[in-house]
Amino acid sequence: MFKLSDLSKVSKRRKRVGRGGERGGTSGRGHKGQNARSGGGVRRGFEGGQMPLSRRLPRRGFNNTRFAVETSVISLETLDQRFDEGAKITKDALIEQGLVRKKTRRLKVLGGYELKKKFVIEAHAFSKSAQEALEKVGGEALVIEG
Repeated sequence: MFKLSDLSKVSKRRKRVGRGGERGGTSGRGHKGQNARSGGGVRRGFEGGQMPLSRRLPRRGFNNTRFAVETSVISLETLDQRFDEGAKITKDALIEQGLVRKKTRRLKVLGGYELKKKFVIEAHAFSKSAQEALEKVGGEALVIEG
């Protein structure tokens, strides 16, 4: 009958190389050199300074960057400083002021600021706080498609 106390040891302890004892002086590591040292050796894929295979081969596969839609963000604080009361703020007006780049496809307005002026802003997206701040002072947030 099997008993847990009678079972022989299943796993064997790994021999720790390079610490003297039964294996002798160099303990199978040869004499001197990078691989003989503790912590020695080279990283995976290292080819002795030659350009590694992973870098010699061309990169392949899907990359989403060419399809990514660039979205510029602008804060209400910036708009409050740069535009006059009652101004209609569009993407073209922001490009004129140098606040967003010309090739920007989408525009998002961020809040986190208490507006002092009333604006009509045309943008693709508004944060919740930006929309609330605009409505609080009597401004308009017009969402444009595209």
